[in-house]
Amino acid sequence: MTPGKATGTTALLFGAFLVAVMSTAPRGQAPAPAAPAAQPQQGRGAAGAPAAPGGGRGRGNAAATLWGEQCAGCHGNDAAGARAVGLFDEVWLKSVSDQHITDAIRNGVPGTEMEPFGKALTDEQIWSLVNYIRTQTGNLKPRPEFVEAPGGTVLETEKQTVRVEVVTEGIETPFGLAFLPDGRLLVTERPGRLRILADGKLSEPVKGIPEVHAVQDGGLLDVAVHPQFQQNGWIYLAYSERQPGYVPPPPAAPPVGNEGQPAGRGRGRGPQVPAMTVVVRGKINANHEWTDQQFIFRADPSLYTGSGAHYGLRFIFDDDGHLFYSIGERGSVPNSQNLSSPLGKIHRVNDDGTPVSDNPFVGQADVVPTIWSYGHRNPQGLAWHPVTGQLWESEHGPNSADEINIIEKGQNYGWGVATKASQPGMVPSAPGMIDPIIYYTPSMATAGISFYTGDRYPAWKNNSLFVGGLVGQRLERLEIEGDKVVSQEIIFDNFGRVRDIVQGPDGYFYIALQNPTGLPGVPLSATTPGRIIRLVPE
Repeated sequence: MTPGKATGTTALLFGAFLVAVMSTAPRGQAPAPAAPAAQPQQGRGAAGAPAAPGGGRGRGNAAATLWGEQCAGCHGNDAAGARAVGLFDEVWLKSVSDQHITDAIRNGVPGTEMEPFGKALTDEQIWSLVNYIRTQTGNLKPRPEFVEAPGGTVLETEKQTVRVEVVTEGIETPFGLAFLPDGRLLVTERPGRLRILADGKLSEPVKGIPEVHAVQDGGLLDVAVHPQFQQNGWIYLAYSERQPGYVPPPPAAPPVGNEGQPAGRGRGRGPQVPAMTVVVRGKINANHEWTDQQFIFRADPSLYTGSGAHYGLRFIFDDDGHLFYSIGERGSVPNSQNLSSPLGKIHRVNDDGTPVSDNPFVGQADVVPTIWSYGHRNPQGLAWHPVTGQLWESEHGPNSADEINIIEKGQNYGWGVATKASQPGMVPSAPGMIDPIIYYTPSMATAGISFYTGDRYPAWKNNSLFVGGLVGQRLERLEIEGDKVVSQEIIFDNFGRVRDIVQGPDGYFYIALQNPTGLPGVPLSATTPGRIIRLVPE
């Protein structure tokens, strides 16, 4: 058979070939997560219908077009298939790695009529089809019914049974959680409020915190407590701000069309306000006021941009008192590979924001000295492995391939050159760039992450990384052996967007939840009600 534009016979053989591959190939990546044992899969009503083929964001989807032209006539657009077997099937997709399928499509299968397709399709087309099959399989799967009041729910997981307790309601789009040494919990709300939860009661907002630019991904972001808080009282905040001194330009006269009427209206957003991520530290006095503020990171005004995307930001301290923080590339891909820019990087600083003397690029001309690693898109979670001491990270992919990485000093994590997503102009892997430990296609929009180190859940101690998901609306447990993910399970997937997860001084997990977005009438970046829950062993 000569590869070319797929005919019905070719497509049928292609489908049969993929079935064989998916049934027999060795597993090349972490197993897909198991669903919670006691939670039925239910539709979401009007908001929960399976997605139609495509899954794009209004800018066209080349993979969907390729699928429609070459594959859908035989394989259909759902798991049932058509003349040939359907390929949108989780059972098949759990059994093999993307790379195995890619190699088999490109090189063919010796001894069968399935000849190599490497000349008929480009590498980018092959990779886009693999991504499309996985993404569309997720799109076709109905979501569980959202539970806005999860208190009392018992979760029977693989290794631990826990009950959900609601700690507080009345918060809006929570982003970050951090415990003070006396057991009080700091909570940031993305619209721009810092609150303190004590004895089950939520405080009024702390007065005098910086004004935030709460647009799209921006607002009040993460919060961290200095390891020596009892001696120095420092609290760290991240937020997005308008460019200082910015004055909006006067509205321009609309262009005139051929008929004397204004030309197209655009997207209706108006002028974009330049903004940027900022990191500060300060203290909270007895009057519940933010005081003694100092800047840890504030970018040069030239870097402020009207994009509302990819501010970062997550904090974590190491045992030596150094602060790590992540900043997204702010929607401009080249920033990630540009070492003269702080954007698209993970930084390591002393507690006052100065570079640590043994950072990997200290002393190099035109390189930001606080950079610890680069090639990042939008890092959202940081956690130390309690046994190996490695720094683990979660990161948003462009529309799939959200990443879990182990962050190493001075290393390049690829964004701008390499991604496991189907991204024009990029490749799946590149020499000298670190591949993710695992990646999520379809996307779950990975958020806060945490290892468990306490004694409340002994079966999870020191071997489990917990990952929150925004679009995925789930909490997932990754079982870790060394630097490998050996299994995955979903703890819950019906309580809304999981923004952050932290271990409290009482040994319980505390989790920040936000009601779902991205539904009819609720934009993806909308602010919605939220709550804090904790997991209590049964």
